[in-house]
Amino acid sequence: MDKNLKDLIEISRFYGQNKEAVIAGGGNTSYKNEHFIWVKASGTSLATIDEDGFAKLYRDKLQVIVSKTYSTDSDEREAQVKEDLYASCVDSSRVLRPSVETNLHDILQYPFVVHLHPTSVNALLCGKNSAKITADLFGDQALYIPYTDPGYILFKKVEEEVLKFRKQFGHDPKLVFLENHGVFFSADTTAEIRTLYDDVMNRIGSMMKNQPEWENLPISTKINSILPALRMMLSNEEGIKVVKMRHSTLHEQFYNNQKDFSKIAKPFSPDIIVYCKASYLYIDKVTSPEKVVESLTAEIPVFVEKHGYQPKIILIKNYGLVAIEDNARSAETALDVFEDLMKISYHTQWFGGPRFMTEEQIHFIENWELENYRRKVAKGSASAGKAAGKVAIVTGGAMGFGAGIAEDLVREGANVVIADINPVEGEITQDKLNTINGKNQAFFVKTDVSSPNSVEELIRKTVELFGGVDIMISNAGILYAGGLDEMDYNTFERMTKVNYSAYFLCAKYAAPVMKLQNEYNKEHFSDIIQINSKSGLKGSNKNFAYAGSKFGGIGLTQSFALELMPWKIKVNSICPGNFFDGPLWSDPKKGLFVQYLKTGKVPGAQTVDDVKKFYEAQVPAGRGCRVEDVMKAIYYVTEQHYETGQAIPVTGGQSMLH
Repeated sequence: MDKNLKDLIEISRFYGQNKEAVIAGGGNTSYKNEHFIWVKASGTSLATIDEDGFAKLYRDKLQVIVSKTYSTDSDEREAQVKEDLYASCVDSSRVLRPSVETNLHDILQYPFVVHLHPTSVNALLCGKNSAKITADLFGDQALYIPYTDPGYILFKKVEEEVLKFRKQFGHDPKLVFLENHGVFFSADTTAEIRTLYDDVMNRIGSMMKNQPEWENLPISTKINSILPALRMMLSNEEGIKVVKMRHSTLHEQFYNNQKDFSKIAKPFSPDIIVYCKASYLYIDKVTSPEKVVESLTAEIPVFVEKHGYQPKIILIKNYGLVAIEDNARSAETALDVFEDLMKISYHTQWFGGPRFMTEEQIHFIENWELENYRRKVAKGSASAGKAAGKVAIVTGGAMGFGAGIAEDLVREGANVVIADINPVEGEITQDKLNTINGKNQAFFVKTDVSSPNSVEELIRKTVELFGGVDIMISNAGILYAGGLDEMDYNTFERMTKVNYSAYFLCAKYAAPVMKLQNEYNKEHFSDIIQINSKSGLKGSNKNFAYAGSKFGGIGLTQSFALELMPWKIKVNSICPGNFFDGPLWSDPKKGLFVQYLKTGKVPGAQTVDDVKKFYEAQVPAGRGCRVEDVMKAIYYVTEQHYETGQAIPVTGGQSMLH
């Protein structure tokens, strides 16, 4: 690869991974030589871009756009420009869409051009005194462009001003500031770009007398009574929404009253409209969770009637900032972008106060085909899979069977909380699962399933992360083999707490969230699923503590099912056969094969392999249970709406229903 392209990729990723420089995959970079220009394609993220993320175009063909006369109709004009951009591509077979800013990059004479949206730069550019302050700070080093609708019109405006600048100073500007939009850095090398960036940040930073370190604040435990209701209010036939919440000292600056909220009530830049829309909802009636929900119930229809779309951003007094989206990654991005809007608004105080986009400018962006394209790319294709859009908790989800269940749920479109007492394995599993799907998410939450407080916090954290709970899988379990003369009371009690009482705790704290969801969407079904065992269907020699806890679990399942079905909460147990490949059985130090060999549970067994063959021979299917076997049962349970209170064997024929 050419060194210049390597430098382009390196600097693109460097700034793309810095949220202070650019958010949500925005920004743009390019490199050009005499004949070609490589420019970041629309919808590509700077943070992870490689050579394939750049569109390569012939520079001489781009000159057609410079000299051509286009339609006066904005939609027709932009379509014509897009067609000519595609015609300039070196490889027309590639699906990459050249950036609408390509000609703007090309007009600047320097080889490297980097377009970023640093928060402090946009605080300057969105301030009422931005033109004067920019001139005072940067003089003839910079070109300042008053707000111009993006696309071809912006290119022509920049072209006109660059040519004037070039004629006056004998060189091109290394800095081009776009009012309410961002800054272009251009230079001969990427090293010089970095120097320019640091200099700009230092000069603007010197104007900002107060730059607080925004701190996270506790999120109220009362959100369990708010967010699940909100999630269902905004979910529809197109799918279940994801609701995410944050709370910080930054939010405190704007949620105390309507006057403070007015400082962030409109967008500053096109990117904000793409990810958050142009209007946002403020809730200040917060004397109780019920009052918040009552306000949301009343205000959301009014908002939709006025703006023609559901709110993506809601600021709730004393609670924090909420984003509502079709998937978890988009909701995360919306929070990032809107918090950036808040920071920009706060810092405009040093630059004359906030200058929002006008209604005319907003209307252009909302209807501009390119921004609709970016919006579509940001959202991604509709989630597919058997668990698409659902929020699932898997206890004991860090290893073994639980990790397998969590992984399959992620692959099938669910957002998954991995609840486990092992933080090391939990983080590893979380990171692994988050590489699977670009839109849904997995989070690890350290949980002791035998502790009421820990399980209650698990549910609250899940609601904070995703807005509700649709599938609660009580999978965590432990097993210590031994007969009556070998089993001590503490071991028996520990197994009972983890295998039996923990299931009660999962159901107890998940059920109120699921009930609230059904209250606001009468057609919404939820599932509580216990991963039981074949030992819950038939007694097990020298394994009474485990079998007893599992027998008890089926009793809970049947009882919970009767109690919760009025709220469309189905409760079922899945009873797998032996998962011989998992750590419970195969761990070389404390696995059941080793335990059973030591306790003599298998007469005549001399080796671990003898024990394994003994148990495999008891299965008509001739093998142990696998994750995919259990997942078929889980999806049967979650997809149907008529079965509850069942204990479903997945044992290869080893245990059968009577």
